[in-house]
Amino acid sequence: MKILIIEDEARIARRLQRMTAEFFGSKAHEITVCDSLQKGIQYVASKPLNLLLLDLNLNGDDGFQVLERMVACSFHTIIVSAYTDKAITAFAYGVIDFVPKPFDEDRLFQALKRCITPSIKPEEGIKYLSIKKAGQLRLVGIAELNYIKGAGIYTELHLKNGEKELHDKSLEHLQQLLPANFERIHKSYLVNLELSDKVLVSPGSKYGLLLKSGETLPIGRSKYKELKSKII
Repeated sequence: MKILIIEDEARIARRLQRMTAEFFGSKAHEITVCDSLQKGIQYVASKPLNLLLLDLNLNGDDGFQVLERMVACSFHTIIVSAYTDKAITAFAYGVIDFVPKPFDEDRLFQALKRCITPSIKPEEGIKYLSIKKAGQLRLVGIAELNYIKGAGIYTELHLKNGEKELHDKSLEHLQQLLPANFERIHKSYLVNLELSDKVLVSPGSKYGLLLKSGETLPIGRSKYKELKSKII
């Protein structure tokens, strides 16, 4: 587990580092602290990362300037900030939790637990996924999504308009962020069940999910009964 803390107040940074190390124990192989937004950006660009803890006010720099870039990456982001009025916006952009300052150990541990427990979803609904394309960032509305397919180290966002976009987060990470109507129907597919039509059964006990768009996606054997009852 490689963790980055971007926090300009040394006392708070040390506290975050200590609590995070205590929570993850031996799994926290490396915890790095950057005291400015620029140092944090440089670190993210050059090092692999599993988790980011980000303040929104760093020596006058606005963390939202880079938040879109951060949540487009493969790791999870937790905001630790006194700007609680920004919480809904932060969740909308895909952070997994927002810890208001001042915070205690229990509240931080609650946020850290979200990162390792897929069944625990953010309290606020995510509204966008941020993708990187041709060196630019683009926000894809959750309402635009049809389904998501695993594609090696990336995922493919299949949109209602027929377009496809690559995302750096894994299916597991995206499932943690997306609303409950997005369900894993197969090891390689995450689908908005509201856009499903019916479950299909083919010879050889092969199962498929017919979408309202006309596409058919495979259903894993272990998911068949559960999906059939939900869609019926």
